[in-house]
Amino acid sequence: AVARQAPVSVRTIFASAPRLVAICEEVRDPGNLGTIIRAADAAGADAVVLTGRTVDLYNPKVVRSTTGSLFHLPIAVGANLADVVERAHAVDVQVLAADVKGSDLLDARASGVLAEPSAWLFGNEARGLEASALDLADRVLRLPIFGRAESLNLATAASVCLYESAIAQHEAERI
Repeated sequence: AVARQAPVSVRTIFASAPRLVAICEEVRDPGNLGTIIRAADAAGADAVVLTGRTVDLYNPKVVRSTTGSLFHLPIAVGANLADVVERAHAVDVQVLAADVKGSDLLDARASGVLAEPSAWLFGNEARGLEASALDLADRVLRLPIFGRAESLNLATAASVCLYESAIAQHEAERI
């Protein structure tokens, strides 16, 4: 089959005043990227942005891993991370980086940070985010590990982060 690709621009994504966006910086594993897109869709995110060094959105394993969510969300491809952050800030969307060196996500939850419009920045599975990417973020947050595991899979961590923000935002709307 032949199908038309339909990525959108970063400008279009941030022109619509999004409340929740996933930004993938150098995500290389197709299964992880597809799962992040699926989790973003399930959490009610407004869009996903892929930076230039992220795996191809139309990789067959990415497409399969989205289980259709690829068709539900606006997705920008080939974006420059600094430009994405600049656009987010221009419309008062904070950039939250997920990284093991960050502050505890539970503290951010308690302070109300997660209820604000947010773009979550997720990095490479093996190396995480480079220092230059972390410097662009407004806050760097880590998921607490209560058991003995060293870390979580990128897609699992991204799912938790996106849902934490989605829940906080929905609770804030009820008040």
